[in-house]
Amino acid sequence: MQALRFFMDTHDQRSGTFPVGLDAADFAAFYRHYVAACLQEGVVPLRTHLSYQDGRAFCFSMAADAEAVRRAHRRVGLDFDEIVEVSTATPADTFLALSRAE
Repeated sequence: MQALRFFMDTHDQRSGTFPVGLDAADFAAFYRHYVAACLQEGVVPLRTHLSYQDGRAFCFSMAADAEAVRRAHRRVGLDFDEIVEVSTATPADTFLALSRAE
């Protein structure tokens, strides 16, 4: 199995990458299709943070590379502002790393 890395993609109504007027019911209906597209591209969707009021979304996933995340988005016609490889930095991650370095 290929190692998976973490990615965050962003969507913003101001740039046209988050649908105007999207609500929770619309998102739930769309998200089923997006998850299917992710599975076809080997992407594991982990979490999405949404602000319906502000028209923004921040999506966290795992994939072999950013191109797989791009392909999943294209399969469902979902534009994005950017897709960035990220690492986790929870308090546990940070403190464990510091204790190992000492």
